Amino acid sequence: MAKQNVAEQFVDILVRAGVERLYGVVGDSLNPVVDAVRRRSGIDWVHVRHEESAAFAAGAEAQITGKLTACAGSCGPGHVHLINGLYDAHRSMAPVLALASHIPSSEIGLGYFQETHPERLFNECSHYCEMISSPRQMPRLLQTAIQHAVGRGGVSVVCLPGDVAGEPAPEKAAETALVTSRPTVRPGDAEIDRLVEMIDAAEKVTLFCGSGTRGAHAEVMEFAGKVKAPVGHALRGKEWIQYDNPFDVGMSGLLGYGAAYEATHECDLLILLGTDFPYNAFLPNDVRIVQIDVRPEHLGRRSKLDLAVWGDARETLRCLIPRVRTKENRRFLDRMLKRHADALEGVVKAYTRKVDKHVPIHPEYVAAVLDEVADDDAVFTIDTGMCNVWGARYLSPNGRRRIIGSFSHGSMANALPMAIGAQFTDRRRQVVTLSGDGGFSMLMGDFLTLVQYDLPVKVVLFNNSSLGMVELEMMVAGLPAYGTAARNPDFAAVARACGAHGVRVEKPKQLAGALTDALRHKGPALVDVVTDPNALSIPPKIRADMVTGFALSASKIVLDGGVGRMLQMARSNLRNVPRP
Repeated sequence: MAKQNVAEQFVDILVRAGVERLYGVVGDSLNPVVDAVRRRSGIDWVHVRHEESAAFAAGAEAQITGKLTACAGSCGPGHVHLINGLYDAHRSMAPVLALASHIPSSEIGLGYFQETHPERLFNECSHYCEMISSPRQMPRLLQTAIQHAVGRGGVSVVCLPGDVAGEPAPEKAAETALVTSRPTVRPGDAEIDRLVEMIDAAEKVTLFCGSGTRGAHAEVMEFAGKVKAPVGHALRGKEWIQYDNPFDVGMSGLLGYGAAYEATHECDLLILLGTDFPYNAFLPNDVRIVQIDVRPEHLGRRSKLDLAVWGDARETLRCLIPRVRTKENRRFLDRMLKRHADALEGVVKAYTRKVDKHVPIHPEYVAAVLDEVADDDAVFTIDTGMCNVWGARYLSPNGRRRIIGSFSHGSMANALPMAIGAQFTDRRRQVVTLSGDGGFSMLMGDFLTLVQYDLPVKVVLFNNSSLGMVELEMMVAGLPAYGTAARNPDFAAVARACGAHGVRVEKPKQLAGALTDALRHKGPALVDVVTDPNALSIPPKIRADMVTGFALSASKIVLDGGVGRMLQMARSNLRNVPRP
């Protein structure tokens, strides 16, 4: 049997850890590893067109499967391109192993061609980042990196010079056990005792849930029913908590809707459950707050806490349910449910009625129709920006669907590459992107990856020829929109030129048929929907400074001769403005 080199040993360990794909772009310093993948069964090389896409794809695959995934970048610019996607994976707690191949070890520190210092570059977007400078460090260093990624939930980076990758691996290297799953964490008895006391003493309890409630839907519903608590959620909690939820009061935050804001502010006790919700301006400062999180570094960093509980959401609720007193008074819950229903009537459905003649097409209508025609177990990947709003308000989770986006990092261009990783996990499962024209065009080259691997991803493109969310941000700040317009091609024609199914939709009556045909198509498809650039997201609560800023912006546009555009915007959004 031929002696292994370091690259072959590296790939063997990845396979033993359950990694099935290595996403990346080939390059000279990566050649030993890519060649080892070529000769090793059980793992494939996925050639993307940009390393940022490789990291996004790996992160999405990890979020779908819960297992370790991997991506790679060659020395210098190659691994630098990984950084944005790795930031997203790390902040999403997705277990990803990134290989940053390096210049020849003898040249490190001498200003060599394409030299960077990857062990410094990736520190902020990883739990672990170290360089293999000697074959004798294998496999222990890689094992340590894997355990950090899986055990702590996030990114580990291994830096490997190309010449070291080609050297002989140490003989009789021990095959040590690898960590491939995480344990649950139960809070201490003292914390449980104190939490039971606080819940029993409160008359009005509200739950606000995040992605940490994954796998805890039944426990959340049982607990909420026992203490008569409205249940709101952050965007990352939507897919885990909104469905089959008789206590649902919607979502809070800038993308929010419904009565979640009121429920979190009018309660006696707010329980933040498995959420690191970043917008503290939407959290109350005059009610008692308990936070329950499996990551202790999250506790108390968004709001002042009356009790911090370190524990897994499901295990904590399992401890609480048999001990808390059943509440009989549900007036607070019913009032919040009624307020939520009224809000949905006025806001969420505002653009899905009487739209058969509205041109350009309302983007809300596109999301609503897509929600109806997509599969019950579809995976939706959502671009950052206005697509986040439409996805948050119109996609319906059911316990089988997945909704993935750059919800913590907030990067543009994430939807398409995330769809690549999601689709590789199961070619038979429907994977659909909600892509903005700005985000899609940023990493549009990886549409070719769909064609190359015949991945049946369906790209639904919300094409308003602008950076809509940035435009709204400018207006709220009292500034006229500037630098946000885009001159776009016929994206459907581009898709067809690439060898995929492509159709352009400009009239509402064409929409349902075009989406249905695309979803039925066996290969990659793109539906280019020309949407209304004047459709804006209106938060559920509008502060005075927001109104002042928007009015100031409007007046500036009018003075610049843009009265027609402001009139169109007013007509598009009049029904969507919440009444005081």
